[in-house]
Amino acid sequence: MDSFLGKIYKSNQTVFTSREIALLTREKSVDSLKNKLSYYVKTGDILRLRRGFFAKDNDYNRNELAAKICTPAYIGFETVLAKEGVIFQFYKSIFVASYLSRNLSVGNDKIVYRKLKNDILVNQKGIINRGTYFEASKERAFLDMVYLFGDYYFDNLRNIDWKACFEMVPIYKRKNFEKKIKDYQKKYYAQ
Repeated sequence: MDSFLGKIYKSNQTVFTSREIALLTREKSVDSLKNKLSYYVKTGDILRLRRGFFAKDNDYNRNELAAKICTPAYIGFETVLAKEGVIFQFYKSIFVASYLSRNLSVGNDKIVYRKLKNDILVNQKGIINRGTYFEASKERAFLDMVYLFGDYYFDNLRNIDWKACFEMVPIYKRKNFEKKIKDYQKKYYAQ
């Protein structure tokens, strides 16, 4: 395996932008980079996911791709809440907090971007670094859902850390937001 591919395959990332590949391989020539990427896509050594995005193979991390297309971004909303057992509905789509609202398809994957205000989006409270992408904690995903949708039915609030929620409430800078979270907390304790 040549050093160009070797550097890509040795990386912990499964998804790369053209720019990341250029930095990783220290390829300075844009034309040379395009030619190499085109060649390796044709030979099947790397996979082109969409313009400017590549993967080592079909076993790439879908969350990594979703969080990388529109940055800054983090995996959140229903994706995290379903994984954490807060909601029981299954969603095939990957839900991402971002600076814009958009729906995309990449291969068989549907990605739903939901816009959050910039000062909320870039605040790191309740955001977990997964190494190659960022993901909301269940509490942050819960708060983001309440912030965007107001009334939302959550199947299971038993695993929510209410103390962590109330520590993050100031991020949202919305009147009555704390009262709204207290209402959800009361519903939980009433169960």
